[in-house]
Amino acid sequence: MLSIGSSQIKLLEKLCNAMAVSGAEGEVRRIVLDEVKPYADEVKVDALGSVLVRKKSTAKKPLRVLLDAHMDEVGFMIVADDGDGFFQFETVGGIDPRHLVGKQVFVGKDHTVGVIGAKPIHMTTASERQNTISVDSMRIDLGPEGKAKVGDRATFATKFKRVGPSIMSKSIDDRIGVAILIELLKHTPKNIELCLAFSVQEEIGLRGAKVAAHYFNPDLAIAIDSTPSRDLPDYEGRENISYNTQLGLGPAIYPAHSPVISDPRLVKFLAETAEKHKIPYQFRQPGGGGTDAGAIQQTRAGVPVVSVSVPHRYTHSPVSVSRVDDWKNTLNLIHAALKDMDSSLRGGR
Repeated sequence: MLSIGSSQIKLLEKLCNAMAVSGAEGEVRRIVLDEVKPYADEVKVDALGSVLVRKKSTAKKPLRVLLDAHMDEVGFMIVADDGDGFFQFETVGGIDPRHLVGKQVFVGKDHTVGVIGAKPIHMTTASERQNTISVDSMRIDLGPEGKAKVGDRATFATKFKRVGPSIMSKSIDDRIGVAILIELLKHTPKNIELCLAFSVQEEIGLRGAKVAAHYFNPDLAIAIDSTPSRDLPDYEGRENISYNTQLGLGPAIYPAHSPVISDPRLVKFLAETAEKHKIPYQFRQPGGGGTDAGAIQQTRAGVPVVSVSVPHRYTHSPVSVSRVDDWKNTLNLIHAALKDMDSSLRGGR
């Protein structure tokens, strides 16, 4: 079994603290390139900016397996300069405006510190306080000497923390998947040809994964992501039966989600692999959201796909929460699955 130690924690911290809002993934891309080059047989950056990695097999006619994790995160784009250090912005990816007022942000390549401002509560009317403030009524305040350009990205200024069994950070979605792919590259079994796509622009339309899958033309693919966990208590004392996943129950295997129905052979194979190796797992319940599997499935003549995710709370907010054990068990499920794969998984259903 693979483990999560101090080196893996430090790598995830570096990945999460980097800024890589969709379309500007350079900071994470540089980290990924530094990590994968010593272990890969092929590394390239494609035209969209995804990092594509190949590890060859010693077997004859090995399965070509694509693992995908997206480098980008939700965030903001500066769209206008109002003067005196105030900047209009738009959200990039799915962000709830209720999370934004008063939050500290980093802006641009220099990570200039700013704050998302709005009218203080003392000066609002009762009717205003009953409504969510719209994004176009907010500004990023960099102070009178603050500099930013139209097109600059911004992200929440939350720093990574390890708190007991948990990790708390922005952009766990999907830096935890990126960290898993890097670790799997270091422990690639010889029975498969492993293709890794560290993809771009997932949060705004699964764009990088589609191009990457076309390049690799895999026999099958697994999208490794981070998925919402709606497992908070019901505050009226009833049992919560509406969760998508729950923290602490292991990797979440998707039978289906918004853009795709997973290949049932792969769903069954992963569940049986987890049981064989005594790795806890759960099935992701139906609900909103999707992964890069939706784009990969429809590439070329079609690719059998499945998604596996690490659960986390407070998706696309200034801070998400995951369990280290769920991260470790997701890593080990995928590693065990890769070792157990054979030609029976090649082709359609």
